[in-house]
Amino acid sequence: MPTLAHRHCSPLEGQAPMGAQALRQHLAHAAGWALVDGAIQKSYDFADFHRTMAFVNAVAWIAHVEDHHPEMLVSYPRCTLRFNTHSVGGISINDFICAAKVDALRP
Repeated sequence: MPTLAHRHCSPLEGQAPMGAQALRQHLAHAAGWALVDGAIQKSYDFADFHRTMAFVNAVAWIAHVEDHHPEMLVSYPRCTLRFNTHSVGGISINDFICAAKVDALRP
């Protein structure tokens, strides 16, 4: 079975959000990601603004390709990402797929 970073998002309109047990299981394998106000969230720290913006641009490309877009809070040394799936009214596998792809950007 391919890892989440190798999977692709799919349309989920009309489906239910991820259940509590599945959410806990996925979070256990998503280092640094936490459930915050109905989304999964993680902050990434950088040495300078240039590196922060390079990361933001890479995340934007992932979001475009996967057609699944996070909320981003960008500052000088940090970018905080929040993923949830509006079409299901909660968190879905698409959020964890994108989280894994973003995590793969950093060695």
